[in-house]
Amino acid sequence: MRNSLGELFTVTSFGESHGRCVGVVVDGCPAGLPLSVADVQTEVDRRRPGTGPASTRRAEEDQVEILSGLFNGHATGAPLCMLVWNTDVDSSNYERIKDLPRPGHADYTAFMKYGGFNDYRGGGRFSGRITAGFVMAGAVAKKLLNIIGVEVLAHTVEIGGIAARAARLPALRRAGENPLNCADLSATAKMLKAIEQARAGGDSLGGIIEGMALNMPAGLGEPVFDTLEGDLAKALFAIPAVKGVEFGAGFGAVKLRGSENNDRFMLKRNKIQTLGNNAGGILGGISNGMPITARVAVKPTPSIGRPQATVNLQTMESAPLDIKGRHDVCIVPRAVPVVAAMMAIVLCDFALRARLLPEVIK
Repeated sequence: MRNSLGELFTVTSFGESHGRCVGVVVDGCPAGLPLSVADVQTEVDRRRPGTGPASTRRAEEDQVEILSGLFNGHATGAPLCMLVWNTDVDSSNYERIKDLPRPGHADYTAFMKYGGFNDYRGGGRFSGRITAGFVMAGAVAKKLLNIIGVEVLAHTVEIGGIAARAARLPALRRAGENPLNCADLSATAKMLKAIEQARAGGDSLGGIIEGMALNMPAGLGEPVFDTLEGDLAKALFAIPAVKGVEFGAGFGAVKLRGSENNDRFMLKRNKIQTLGNNAGGILGGISNGMPITARVAVKPTPSIGRPQATVNLQTMESAPLDIKGRHDVCIVPRAVPVVAAMMAIVLCDFALRARLLPEVIK
């Protein structure tokens, strides 16, 4: 297993869904960064399940603990070890189906790769539960990026085929005030209805999340193999249930002519910018100073209430599967802060590699 991400700002994830805890070790955080448990807790709380129809009934407290790397309210430069404990665990349903790989889950592939020694409870290392650690690391990355004026946001733009209208920046910053993290309140109402209908039918829904980084400096990226797009995509694909990532116009660019897709350069307040942002803020794997925009496709939650067919791994015979337990009908709202966190982690790493952030913050 490869559980670390980044070169200078290195994030190492640990823990399993039904293990004792999940957490993260952040190595490379500059000494002197003002940091508190509350800074991290605020971000983690955004990832916790709500009370709406989309959310799981598993109610973890997710009280953040910082075990190392913090002293007198500042990062020391030593590795930051942060975790939350798993306190609301019920593994009984997973014991019952441990030999029956769930369609759409990593049960079968994990069994084949690790010879059956993997922790299958709640998906183990392949559960969305581990993203709590991603969000903790992202909280630190966001604080570092604030030093150079970079702001990272994310919001829901589609659920179950219902698309939100384009929104202005003030509305995007307030997207977290509604249960689906969507800036379009009219679309939110329709999405909630669709989620309730899916729940009633024992089914689930997927959607699309947009992440963006504002006030980006030009020049971040390490072509040809450590491109900014490549590392961002790698981080975003590490989020369970993500099946697609596009930047700027993305796949829509294939429908445009070059004259339409090209972002023309212009001067604005003695700064080079582009008219339009089909490139999504990245050219040649390097940031061009425009907002970085990425859209992430999240598949429907694979644990559903309908009967499914599978194969018993012990008898190698076809078998019916009836999944019990507590699952999100739609994981999209809870994945929104995770998308922002993963983008912040990568951008922080590249900012350190470009020496835009000091080793010691005074």
